Amino acid sequence: MTTETKTRQRPAALTLTPAAETRIAELMANAPDDAIGVKLSTPRRGCSGLAYSVDYVNEESKFDEKIETPGGTFYVDGASVLYLVGSTMDWTEDDFQAGFTFQNPNAKGACGCGESFMV
Repeated sequence: MTTETKTRQRPAALTLTPAAETRIAELMANAPDDAIGVKLSTPRRGCSGLAYSVDYVNEESKFDEKIETPGGTFYVDGASVLYLVGSTMDWTEDDFQAGFTFQNPNAKGACGCGESFMV
């Protein structure tokens, strides 16, 4: 009796809105020559502990989650995935500010200035 192993595609840890995907495409259109994508990480920073950081990346890390978007590759830092599972990343802009915003069901609180969050 032969058993066949079936694997199924797991959902991405993070959902990107169409506005976030458009912004990633804009970033990649103006990226440095060595950039292979844009990466989200959650470094320790701010008064609540963790912050969201989006930067260009020039090499792929073995443990990063890779999300293909129409405008380029988006990476989620492997060490940050646990803090971001189920989150939605959006891009918002108005007359006074623009930036990525996050709806994160894992965040138990945030600092008053919005710089950081805790899990």
